[in-house]
Amino acid sequence: MCLSYFGGMIYMNIILALNVPDHWCVVPGRNNTNFTLEEWKNITLPSEKNNRDEDKYSSCQMYDINFEEVKDWDYTKWNYSDLSKSECKHGYDYDRTWYKETIPSDEDWVCEKDLYMTNTFVVSRILEVVGAFVLGQLGDSHGRQKVFYFAVIATSFGRILSILETSSFLWFAVGVGIAGFAVSAVFMSPFIISMEISSDDDRTKIAMLQSLGWSISTTVLPLICWWLNHWMPFMWVTTIPTLLILIFSKYAIESPRWLINKKRFADAIRQFKIIAKVNKRKFDITEEKLEQMFRDQTEETVYGMASLFSTWRMAKNTIIMGFSWCVAAVSFFVLVLFSAQMGGNPFINFLFQSIVEVPAYILGKYVADKFGRRLTNSCSFLMSGIFCIPIIIYAKDPEFRGLLTILSTVIKFFNAITFFVVNLQGMEVYPTCLRQTGLALGHILANGIGIVAPYMVYLGTTYDIRCPYYILGVLFFLGGTAAIFLPETLHQKLPDTLEEGKIFGKGQKFFSLPKATEHYQEVSGKEGKLNDYNNTA
Repeated sequence: MCLSYFGGMIYMNIILALNVPDHWCVVPGRNNTNFTLEEWKNITLPSEKNNRDEDKYSSCQMYDINFEEVKDWDYTKWNYSDLSKSECKHGYDYDRTWYKETIPSDEDWVCEKDLYMTNTFVVSRILEVVGAFVLGQLGDSHGRQKVFYFAVIATSFGRILSILETSSFLWFAVGVGIAGFAVSAVFMSPFIISMEISSDDDRTKIAMLQSLGWSISTTVLPLICWWLNHWMPFMWVTTIPTLLILIFSKYAIESPRWLINKKRFADAIRQFKIIAKVNKRKFDITEEKLEQMFRDQTEETVYGMASLFSTWRMAKNTIIMGFSWCVAAVSFFVLVLFSAQMGGNPFINFLFQSIVEVPAYILGKYVADKFGRRLTNSCSFLMSGIFCIPIIIYAKDPEFRGLLTILSTVIKFFNAITFFVVNLQGMEVYPTCLRQTGLALGHILANGIGIVAPYMVYLGTTYDIRCPYYILGVLFFLGGTAAIFLPETLHQKLPDTLEEGKIFGKGQKFFSLPKATEHYQEVSGKEGKLNDYNNTA
């Protein structure tokens, strides 16, 4: 939970630091008058339509006049249609109501540079794809623990480089890319280890605790930003704690299940003893006895991500899981990035988007344990799609802005349930020998499609506020339809080997609630024995 808390901080802090306050051209000459700021803007700035078809002052243009030389201020007689316009010549001024300083206001990343923020998020998503591909397979081949240590160091270094190099967008983007490359493994590796040393009854608890850690961090995050009110101290305060995780490295273990799968029985014994010591238990299983239990387990040849498509059943599960990841990820990023553009207090908007996840995870755990992962996933997708419809209908009506915020928060609620269940299904559908590879593929696809999320937000903020919800609504309904074809994992013996993965879900009834199978209830098999040792430890 602590790991996901600090990981959530360093993952999301860049979003708040890159918020763009309302801005307009600096036009010299107001000090020669007694005009208020609003009157001065009315005189010097042309109007334009915003994404809600409302008139507002231009953010990037001014009337091409030297207002310092104006003698006749009876501007009611001016013919504005005859006045030429120009880009801002004297810099920009910003609305300081909510932000004293953000990176875009500090570096003037607006107007002709307004794609800097969008491109920053795209760079992060692209490098997350690459990082998930590389580190995911390394986690299955070289171990979850080593990948985790590397991820913590690289993510922290990348964020620190970004903080120090905002004056150069190139180096800033390099820092963002380094952090993006490693950040998924900060969550993925310890999550997999936790799930692989836990019994079936504890898997949803672990998934919920990790999700709650994430939600608490993203709930606290806007409050810290609001309090500090400046991007630089905010970024330092939310970045350094992740690096401090290394202080507690002696408590980070390798997955005994993974070690056994690699026939490293002596190493597995050492990890079991560490777990037993922390839990004040005794563990006296010898290496010879453990090796004897698994001597019949042949070491399989696994070809990385290609093995996920080795049979039709595995390929189908992988494709549907990947699509579920894509829809959940793109909707998450769109809703979070768009929250700052909804009007009102951006910190409160972000807070609502985050705090609503806490009851969502609690409800998601209950429903997933009661009715199964498959039905929970499908229904949460479909409910998100249904709530997109009224947003599309009322988004441009000023009277319903409060309703728009509420409906977006409701969608975020169901989106959080989806994320919870998709994470859980990803852990349970793939066999142990491909578990981190499978999750890595999910991250690759999610971040690959997530590249379009900043551009969807750009369309919504620049052209039409309804654009993102048209796209999300369609994706939600497609995701809900596809998810129902996944195998149910509740009360099922999870696959360890590739051969078990190839037949996982075979024989399940399509329209039925999950129940424990006779094979699952047995405790004499390898899975039961391994869980016995995990639980003893």
